[in-house]
Amino acid sequence: MKTDQYYMNLALELAASARGKTNPNPLVGAVIVKNGMIVGSGLHRKAGEPHAEVHAFRMAGDHAKDATLYVTLEPCSHYGKTPPCAELVKNSGVKKVVIAMQDPNPLVAGRGINILQEAGIDVIVGVMEQEAHRLNERFIHNMLTNTPFVVSKVAMTLDGKIAAANGHSQWITSSEARESVHHLRNEVDAIMVGIGTVLADNPQLTTRLPEGGKNPVRVILDTHLRLPLDAQVTETSEAQTWIITGDGVDQNKLALFKEKGVEVITVPVTNAGLDLQHALKILFEKGITDILLEGGSELNGAFLKKSLINKYLIYIAPKLLGGRNSLTPFAGKDAESMNEALNVEIHAIEHYGRDLCITAYPLKE
Repeated sequence: MKTDQYYMNLALELAASARGKTNPNPLVGAVIVKNGMIVGSGLHRKAGEPHAEVHAFRMAGDHAKDATLYVTLEPCSHYGKTPPCAELVKNSGVKKVVIAMQDPNPLVAGRGINILQEAGIDVIVGVMEQEAHRLNERFIHNMLTNTPFVVSKVAMTLDGKIAAANGHSQWITSSEARESVHHLRNEVDAIMVGIGTVLADNPQLTTRLPEGGKNPVRVILDTHLRLPLDAQVTETSEAQTWIITGDGVDQNKLALFKEKGVEVITVPVTNAGLDLQHALKILFEKGITDILLEGGSELNGAFLKKSLINKYLIYIAPKLLGGRNSLTPFAGKDAESMNEALNVEIHAIEHYGRDLCITAYPLKE
């Protein structure tokens, strides 16, 4: 006999298939089971479209009566672009609802569960909760902080180098690893790099997959507006480009960028450079829910110093570069002791061709 975990895992897999398409909404999957048979299933495919429960109940039809609903996130209880799913579930005729996790959205936060329980429906919460949290880490972070979820992507050699002393870095990792990064770009709202990366590599920062893909907003941190007007990222026909710069930059050059369709955002400048917390809040207000950091060591170091990185993706190539002046992933002020090191928790290790990719999260003290 199949367990609650079995059906919830199916719902989680359904939800995960829509990665990058539901922002700012969460990833949600639903499965309806009656007498040991799946009679309905669905997922939230895209923001603004029907929620997972709606698709599942449409498929189940009359078979939903006395069935069990498995859903990866507490059914919503508020009116947004779509009606509340808690009311739909309440009136569906199901006798039991199994929920992976409570919704962190303050507009929901247990209200959907209460609606179901008050209607006499048997509700179980917490089945595969940890997996559900990981699936919706971006959404949970958004709800709790009102800032984007920041992922730092680093490609380095086995001895921890990201470039030769002269800045040359193409290519450290294999084509398989680089393709995986394009899949990451296809899932996020924005890519962020520093001006140093643009001046050194003149990248396009677009998604290049055989099947096409979504081009996220390209965000360039450029304190003194040094970005060349002919840089590839200033071509905005395929992807938007936003420059975050400091106060007091050349207004004439700023106007030229705007003529090219580039958006310029000014933030305060501190002794440490651009006010990164302020920049993240502005980006979130403009609809950016997650960011892939693809910059060099200075950008990575600045975010590390401010504890603004929520997830690390470290690609490691089986190469040794050596050298005293070869560049390392995280620059910035030198630490004076190992006590200053950030402790992380390794979540997964994957292979891409000959390369490894380590997924890690800051360890909560």
